[in-house]
Amino acid sequence: MTVDGKTRKTVGGTLEEFLDSLGEREEVYGEAIKRVLAWQIEEARRASGLSKSEIAQRIGTSRSQLDRVLDPANVSVSLETLDKAVRAVGKRLHIEIVDA
Repeated sequence: MTVDGKTRKTVGGTLEEFLDSLGEREEVYGEAIKRVLAWQIEEARRASGLSKSEIAQRIGTSRSQLDRVLDPANVSVSLETLDKAVRAVGKRLHIEIVDA
């Protein structure tokens, strides 16, 4: 690695290698993805001026169930439910598979 024209030696491996060594890479990635989605849905909700109760009503669920959908640590939410929440705030869910 070069910083200000000086070569510096790096120590250790990548974050991915570290998580793989712990056997936690997939779990961490899954939670990170859910955190981003929950944050984006919440930001869109606030920007649209909708309450959580209004969003819950639009997707046909309870406010407490919507709170579980928006809980960043709850990775067991189905894609269908996430899609409903995203559409309720006027957005579209886009998922794609890319090369690793």
